[in-house]
Amino acid sequence: MSISRRQFIQALGLGTFAVAGSGFLAGCSSDTAGSGSSSGDGSSKIQAIKDRGKLACGVKQDVLGYGYLNTETNQYEGLEIDLCYQLAAAVLGVTYDEAKEKELCEFTAVTPKTRGPLIDNDTLDVIVATYTITPEREEDWDFSTPYRTDSVGIMVMKSSGITKMADLDGKIIGVSQGSTTKDAVTQMLSDQGIDATPTFQEYPDYPSINSALESGNVDAFAMDRSTLNTYMNDNKELVEPDIEFGTQDYGVATKKGSDLSKVVDDTVQELLDNGWMDEEIQTWLGASA
Repeated sequence: MSISRRQFIQALGLGTFAVAGSGFLAGCSSDTAGSGSSSGDGSSKIQAIKDRGKLACGVKQDVLGYGYLNTETNQYEGLEIDLCYQLAAAVLGVTYDEAKEKELCEFTAVTPKTRGPLIDNDTLDVIVATYTITPEREEDWDFSTPYRTDSVGIMVMKSSGITKMADLDGKIIGVSQGSTTKDAVTQMLSDQGIDATPTFQEYPDYPSINSALESGNVDAFAMDRSTLNTYMNDNKELVEPDIEFGTQDYGVATKKGSDLSKVVDDTVQELLDNGWMDEEIQTWLGASA
């Protein structure tokens, strides 16, 4: 790009989100309420956010580049954290920089098991947490246009002797509770005609799977490659990384039928169209979109 990242974002914050003045965003209030509050008539999610003054966001805290809680600064950082601030800016009618400076997002760490229920009970307004869009999930929640595509990988210890997918026969693969990873691995083995029947052990979070791998309680750790990259080191490797499978689109989830859903989708689409998302992917993941 011909302008700096700071210039780009400043210009974006000043001019991009005309949606903030649309009918969807009318009726701003400076009153503050709890995270689960709703508007007076109980129907407007946008009004509830305005009344509260902050956007309640479900994010990952252990995925580098996406949503990560930096223990040194005690601050969340990553592509999805920045995206949350863009969404807050759009809903609350401020610039992106103002949303960050005023900390207009309340972050809650979620897991694949907790993220859906926290949307349903209005604890959270949006889930921006490497949430894969599937037809089944779209029946229960609204999803934005995909902002990032990833695929599944299988990570092992180099000392395990597992070098190809067929070596997974009879092995234990650690996966996250509530994720689509188990089905993706099973489908890949079938599609590739690989004669291997592993078993799967579910864990509540990614650090637990990684610990199980390193201690030998599981033989492999299967998850989105972006997640696996968080735990990769010189002692670990992906099994046959050239086999790409389980390709999945990440979207922002909102409550089904919420008036917030359109604003979220419009904002994500705008960020894709104007190149902001491409720049974020390069900055945080060192990759092209």
